[in-house]
Amino acid sequence: MSLTRRRFLGMGAVATAISIVPRHVVARSGQTPPSEKLNIAGVGVGGQGHSDLMSVSSENIVALCDVDDRHAARAYRQWPRAKQHRDFRRMLETQKEIDAVMVATPDHLHFLITMEAIKLGKHVYCQKPLTHTVAEARALAQAASQSKVATQMGNQGNAGEGVRLIQEWIEDGAIGKVREVHCWTNKPECPSGIARPKETPPVPAGLDWDLWLGPAPQRPFHPAYLPFKWRSWWDFGSSSLGDMGCHVINNAWRPLQLGRPTSIEAYSTGCNDETGPLAAIVYFEFPARGDMPPVRLTWYEGGMMPPRPTELEDYRRMGDNEGTLFVGERGKILCCCYGQSPRIIPESKMQSIGRPRQRLARSPGHYQEWISACKGGQKPGSHFEHAAVLTEIVQLGNVAIRFGRHRAGENGHPVKLLWDGVAGKVTNLPEANRYLQTEYRKGWEAVS
Repeated sequence: MSLTRRRFLGMGAVATAISIVPRHVVARSGQTPPSEKLNIAGVGVGGQGHSDLMSVSSENIVALCDVDDRHAARAYRQWPRAKQHRDFRRMLETQKEIDAVMVATPDHLHFLITMEAIKLGKHVYCQKPLTHTVAEARALAQAASQSKVATQMGNQGNAGEGVRLIQEWIEDGAIGKVREVHCWTNKPECPSGIARPKETPPVPAGLDWDLWLGPAPQRPFHPAYLPFKWRSWWDFGSSSLGDMGCHVINNAWRPLQLGRPTSIEAYSTGCNDETGPLAAIVYFEFPARGDMPPVRLTWYEGGMMPPRPTELEDYRRMGDNEGTLFVGERGKILCCCYGQSPRIIPESKMQSIGRPRQRLARSPGHYQEWISACKGGQKPGSHFEHAAVLTEIVQLGNVAIRFGRHRAGENGHPVKLLWDGVAGKVTNLPEANRYLQTEYRKGWEAVS
């Protein structure tokens, strides 16, 4: 069949008219067509926030929000045409063209920014942990499930090959039924086990300290809190468990479909009411799931480690700063922080079993998942209903750490907290429930 140039161009024009949907039509449908670029805003654009925006820089970066001009300077230079803001509430109120928001602030601000964006129908990407408290995680999961927006939490390993290989090996029975998992981190963290500084130096030029505090209780500025050093302070961060747990624990939580724990028990040293522990071990008990047996997951931080498995050859390192070890009835799997390079040990057994038969769909990439979902594609792997349960787990570990230092059981050992995942409360020691939520500073909305 012959095709003239004029007819070909005419057909192209028709195709273009079909594929490009006006924004006002898109707004009514709740979806953004793949042919359009998203208008993305970043909140907290220094450090990790800058990296997140770079990962989606093929889209339109239209707004940058940060309370610290010095920390945000690189992003301001990178995207000079983006509007600059201090207050995320003002940004969302005035820039109606924003389609999606990326949040990379300290933990204590995650919930308020993310919830406000969801209420306004914006797609949201939020760094881990998703929220600062258990109550916030549960509220955000409910809001996300009732909305039509695309959500993703920043645990990149969830999109990786490693967690899929682990799940396929386990489903194949390569190491038998798994009843025991060990997860650890020894990542150099912020100073822990320290008291609140007494000095009151002046607030640096370019920093809005009141907005940085947000819902946290009022306190004077001190360089002990920022940048980055906020992670170990309970008012702002979630210590090592909140920082790295969403990465490391996910290596086991997803493949084993663990759900919520039924009990949590923590042992720690150096913890106080201001900052996280110097070192800790936390035990999580998960119930049976179908034909999968109960699992005890042990978390280690601050240099604590599980015993080195006898199957691991002397010349091989047991992970680096982070790792996950699966103990099955017939073998073990070892992987690093983000689920990368999982191996059955010893290597001779790995060579004998080989790679599992591929059954799980592979990801196009962590950020690509979210961008695609914003434009009407599949739900991302770490969407908020998934991410909220994972966040609940790590924050329950922190509840056990913080409560345990005040309440010892028999022989001086910390007591075990029994968790009702349906009701969302500790059942055996109700006084521990006060750590599930923090009280917001006047002028900031509390969780309803």
